Order: sequence, then C-alpha cells, then structure tokens
Amino acid sequence: MTAADPTGNLETALAHTRRLLQINPVMAVEQASEILKMIPGHPPAALLKGTAQRLSGDAIAAVQTLHKLTATQRNWAPGFYELGLALSDAGRSHEALASLRRAVAINPDMPDAWRAIGDQLSLAGDIAGADGAYAEHIRASAHDPRLLVAGAAMIEGRIPEAERRLKDHLKAYPTDVPAIRMLAEVAARLGRNKDAAALLNRCLELAPSFAPARNQYAIVLQRLNKYREALEQLGALLKADPRNSAYHNNRAVILSKIGDYQESIDLYERILAVNPQHESIWLSYGHVLATAGRQRDAIAAYRKCIELSPGMGDAYWSLANLKTFRFDRADLATMRGQLERGDISEVQRCSFEFSLGKGTEDEASYAESMQWYLAANARRRKHEIYHADEVAAFVSRSKALFTKDFFAGRSDFGAAAADPIFVVGMPRAGSTLVEQILASHSAVEGTMELPNIISMAAELGSVADARSDERPYPGVLARLDAATTRRLGEEYLEETRIQRKTQRPFFIDKMPNNFLHVGLICLILPNAKIIDARRHPMACCFSAFKMQFSDGHRFSYDLHELGDYYRLYVEYMQHFDAVLPGRIHRVHHESMVDDTETEVRKLLDYCGLEFEPDCLRFHENKRPVRTPSAQQVRRPIYRDGLDHWRNFEAWLGPLADALGDALVKYPDAPDF
Repeated sequence: MTAADPTGNLETALAHTRRLLQINPVMAVEQASEILKMIPGHPPAALLKGTAQRLSGDAIAAVQTLHKLTATQRNWAPGFYELGLALSDAGRSHEALASLRRAVAINPDMPDAWRAIGDQLSLAGDIAGADGAYAEHIRASAHDPRLLVAGAAMIEGRIPEAERRLKDHLKAYPTDVPAIRMLAEVAARLGRNKDAAALLNRCLELAPSFAPARNQYAIVLQRLNKYREALEQLGALLKADPRNSAYHNNRAVILSKIGDYQESIDLYERILAVNPQHESIWLSYGHVLATAGRQRDAIAAYRKCIELSPGMGDAYWSLANLKTFRFDRADLATMRGQLERGDISEVQRCSFEFSLGKGTEDEASYAESMQWYLAANARRRKHEIYHADEVAAFVSRSKALFTKDFFAGRSDFGAAAADPIFVVGMPRAGSTLVEQILASHSAVEGTMELPNIISMAAELGSVADARSDERPYPGVLARLDAATTRRLGEEYLEETRIQRKTQRPFFIDKMPNNFLHVGLICLILPNAKIIDARRHPMACCFSAFKMQFSDGHRFSYDLHELGDYYRLYVEYMQHFDAVLPGRIHRVHHESMVDDTETEVRKLLDYCGLEFEPDCLRFHENKRPVRTPSAQQVRRPIYRDGLDHWRNFEAWLGPLADALGDALVKYPDAPDF
C-alpha cells in the first residue's frame, strides 16, 4: 500500500498512517489526505493529518486542519490536545494554552496534555502554575489506585501524607517509575533538592526516555547550581524534541546564569522567531540584553512585552529598574490606568506601584512618589513573611560560635586557594561599584551574585543533629573536621568554575547576603578576601525600600524592619572585626565617591594587587553587569545619589528610629 493508493479497509489505512507518523510524517500527510478524499471530515483521519503536518514542520497547515476538526468535534479531547501542540509550534502560545486546557477539561486523565500545559506555563514564567500542571501530569500518568491517592494528596497540598504513601508504595515496588518521580516532586516541594535529584536520576536509569522526569531533573539541577549537568539534560531533551520552546527557554535561562550572555541572547532570538507573541520571553530577553549593556535593545524588548500584554507590570518595573531610564507622562498615565482595572493580579499591581514610585520620583513629585512606594511595599509585605526574631537569633548564635578560639583552633582548615573575592553587605550599598572597580583589574574577573554559599549553608542546615535541640546551622560547623572543610571549599570552587570565562587568577562573588555566612567563608576558604561595602544607613535602606527584588531581601518591605536588619548587619560585621582583626576590608561608599583614587588603592592593596589606572576608568569596562546598578556603574563617579534620600526624610521616621545609634554614629559602628 502507498500513500497515493490506499487499499484495504479503513482501519488498515488508518493503522498504516499511524505507523508512517513515526518514520515519515510527510508520507503520513499524504496517506491521511487520501483517506479524507474517500471519507471527507473523518475525525481520526483529520487528527492524523494535523499531527503529521505538525511533525513534518508545517505548523500553520496543522493548525488549519485541526481548527476545522475541533469546530465539528467540540467534545473530543485528542483534537484539542493536538491543536494545542500545533498552536504552540506556530508560536501562538496563549491560544495553545487555551486549547490544551479545553482538552483536559473534557478529559482530565490526559497526562501528555497536562505535561504540555506545564511546559506552556513554565515558558510563561508561571512556576506555580507549571508545578500544578506537572503534578496533574503525574496523577494522570499513575493508574495504580494507591498512586492516585498520593497524587490527589500532592495536588491538595497534603505533602506529608503524599510522601508517606509513596515511600510505603516504593518499599513494595522499588522500580515503579511514576512513583519515584512523584516522590521526587514531593522532595522538591519540601526544598530537599538533593534528594529530588537522586530520585530523578534513578527514574532515568530505569526509563531513559521518560522526558518529563528528565525535564524535572534539569530544573532541580539548576536549583542546586549544577548548571553544567542541567545543560546536559536539556541537550538530551532537545535532541529528542528539538522544537520544544520550554526546553529552549530553560536553556537560555541557564546560559544567562552562567554568564554566557551572547549565547543566551542568540537563543532567545531563535525562540522569539517561533514565538513572537510570547510576552514573557520578550521580558526575559530584555533582562539579558540589559545585563549585556545593550540598554536601547533592552528597552525595545520591554516595550514589545508591554505592547503584547499592557497589564504586564513586570515590564514597566524592568524599565524602571534600569535606573537611568525615565518614564514620560504618557507612560505614567498608562500605568495609572492599568491600576484601575479589576483583573490585574497582586504581583503585577505591585510592579506598577513600584514603577509609579520611580516615575513620579524622577519628576520630583516626592509626596506622590512616597505614597506609591508605601503602597507597593505594603502589598509586597503581605506576601513576603519576614521573621526578624529568627534573624536576630541567628546572629546571636553565630556570634557565640565564631570566637577567636574557634578560628585559632582551625587555622589549618579549609581549601588553600585564594581565588574568590567576596563583596558582602546590605543591598544597594555600592557593592556593584566595588565589583566594577575590581573587575577592571587585569587579574580579577567579575562574575555576579552567586548563590553557592547560601545554598551550601542551607544544605548544612537541612540535617538536624539528634544530640542538640538547636538549629543545626551554624552550630554544625563546630563539628566539621579539617578534611570536610577542605572538601566544602573545593566544592565551592568547582561549582563556581562554570562562571569563570577567563584565566584571571581571582574572581568576585558579589552576593550581598553572604555577610550572614562570613563565618562559613572564613572556615572553608581561609585565604579568600572579604570586602564589606557599606553606605550611609538612610541612603542605603531607603534605596532598598524603593526596590522590588525578584527574590529574597524580605526585610526590605517595611521601614522599621529595614532599620533593624541594618543594625544587625553592622553588629555582626563588628563582631568579626573583633575576632578576626583585618580579615574584612570595609569600603564606605561616600569615601569612595569623595576620594576615589585613595580608596581604590586601599582596596587593591588589601587584595594584594598592584594599582592599575584602568580601575579608575571602571565606567569604560564593557563587561556584563547583572544588578540594578548595571547602568549606573557604566558612568563615572557621581555624587547625585548621596543625599537624595533627604527628599523623602519627612516619611522616614520609622527607619531612623529603628537604626538608632547605627545612624547617629555612622560611619563609625555603635557599641553593641
């Protein structure tokens, strides 16, 4: 039988077309077309034709075929599923998601449809929605009634029950792949990413072609900062499914995280060529362009995002977050208008409010600006729970642990390498300027705010000690031997190697909140340099208050909590000045502005580096900068921002009260 001359009965012809789908989709199109000539409108034949057209790369024709099919077969889930896939391949993501949702509304037990919904939501940046869809995929994949119960517990948020049922099931059936993957999802939701990775690796040992498990494995590896391994998993996925935009998007995200910005930009451009109507991809593309210093192109990408989705407050905030960008009157009017809509989510509303705060501040309308900032922070604070007492208790425990005797008894601990230069402190304290100056030296490479130390601390704190009622971290550090601390130091160096693109001997890790882990750093990397970037407390804290951070910094959404946190930071750094004199070098932002060359020479001398004039011409350095200060450090030193906070002083009483002596005695530290 050939495609041009179908013979035999209808079922034989349909079976032949299904076989052709896997080996020659172009021939499958012809075969299905011949069937449709004989039986016009035959649903299974039309479905096969649309599927074959999609697989052969003709998504537009597939959409046309499947639209006709679903117009007559309004309650046939396979038709809407295939139409969703074709729309996705055609770059019509919103319509694809709607069609896929229609498919699972008709038949909730379609695992492939739920997986495709998860992919679409992941592509759109809706991580919570994607997690829910992937959970439904797992549920629909598991036909064992015991797994269905566990899946229902996961979907309803009864995670401990789901974990118990799955572990009991796996004791009896240790190679049940869907159950292993479900348990991995449970572990990931509980933040136990190492456990999740081990389970997913086992899944793939048993079922190497289990694409959803491999995709989840790539995501978990990314969370573990194992970017090279995550890219390998995505490579395998893309080899099997080269048109999957969600896989390409995940790869672009990782490439930007490891500093391969041009490759990430190129990949985003290829994704957008297929998905030109996907506003979230334009947003991510804009972020990478901004990091690479292409501000004009970044603005154009953010504007395109707004054109596609006027209610996308995140795009306006991305423009505001360029710092040197200025909204015009039309922008401000549009944002106010968007806030009058009833269908704007809390997240987007918050972004509009922060953006309006920046826009009206630039117009010197300080009273209105402050009202927007207060509204935005109050809204964000409702969803970002900050436990000030826990941070204070952590600092207290750390001070009690990290004594002169603690470090004296461990003088030979840790990895000997002196490669890292840590820049720590409060956010918005001038750390990007310090980084840019150092990265302009021929011996120093700038990377970005690396999450590795914070991840290591979280991992050390994830295993409780049965001998103690105290929180395991930082107390667990007292029980580590020399070999373990050396291994941890070497693990940090190995994990961060992917961030280093040159042969320069030193590199910068500019994660501000690493100040909370200075004790860990000194223990595992005793020869690393640590620089404390400090700024006037009112200027620093108010600058943080005006920021909508993508993650972390939960203390920054309340003026009083901000002041308390700054005091704790000063107290903790003063403790290390006492127990390890000279170990940490402090840079006051105001001194750097007032006498740049003197401060730069002091900084380089602390790092053991010869003075180089390029460090004074830091603004000419074209390296990518991935912080809100990216555009500011591409300008020469300027004084404009030093006292700008005074325009808002009338509203900052709670901040000043909380700061107390940390404000009165600045730049000196108070007695604690």
